[in-house]
Amino acid sequence: MKRIGVLMGGISAEREVSLSSGKTILEYIDKTKYEASAIIINKPEDVFKLCQNIDFAFIGLHGKFGEDGRVQTILEAMNIPYTGCSPLGSTLAMDKDLTKKLVRAAGVRTANWKIVHNINEIDGLKEINYPVFVKPNSGGSSVATNLVKNKEELINAVNLALKYDDEIMIEEYIQGDEITIPIIDGETYPVVAIEPQGEFFCYEAKYDQEKGAREYVIKLEEPLNQEVIDMAMMVWKSLKLNAYARVDLIVKNNIPYFLEVNTLPGMTPTSLMPKSYISMGYHYQDLVTKIIDVSLNLKRR
Repeated sequence: MKRIGVLMGGISAEREVSLSSGKTILEYIDKTKYEASAIIINKPEDVFKLCQNIDFAFIGLHGKFGEDGRVQTILEAMNIPYTGCSPLGSTLAMDKDLTKKLVRAAGVRTANWKIVHNINEIDGLKEINYPVFVKPNSGGSSVATNLVKNKEELINAVNLALKYDDEIMIEEYIQGDEITIPIIDGETYPVVAIEPQGEFFCYEAKYDQEKGAREYVIKLEEPLNQEVIDMAMMVWKSLKLNAYARVDLIVKNNIPYFLEVNTLPGMTPTSLMPKSYISMGYHYQDLVTKIIDVSLNLKRR
């Protein structure tokens, strides 16, 4: 019986989300096929120490040292297969600036943006049309992400984001309807619409079951439906992704714009990818098994 270690916890600001994802994954792994155990990561070197006796790693980590390619590189060096994208795809997708440059070069529509490294660089930017989003360049779960409407708010938001990253993205605000498209093994799954209670899909909206966003599977009308599927696949190919990922878009006046991509989407009970997959008549355990099977069959480069 194959021994699977579910990696969870980690060192990023998304540790609590990771622990929730990991526990859910561990609960639903098919125990008739696999011997599963929790591997809680508190520091990077734990991977070397705790993964020596497993045959396969199900990565439930998020953010830095989870989605940025580093843990994937370590597992490859240890000759341990794992879930999710390769080190290259993970690294490219984690860096929002690089992601947007690559997908825009491929013809994917995305909001304009600037990168700053310190608060003094704000004054060097050309005129800013508020509101704008401020977010860490390499981060997830909307941690330290804020919608700001004037320079004072911009300064405060950049200072906050600098606590999490040394590169900060200032991004044009596009007001529209947010959607997300899961992709597994190069195949798209049902589109999920996201209706936050506040101004955007913030951390609380993602993980608070009482105050969270309304999320539901939706069938978009044509030709918009085909356009968003094509856009998601262009992102998948541009970033050399494999295994599985989730592409986030926003639609304004029937025109879709790329937001970001998640190479280790959340797997909590309220997460978007499970909602999409379960809407097809499957169970959560089927999704876990599907991810394991797809990842095992990948030819890693």
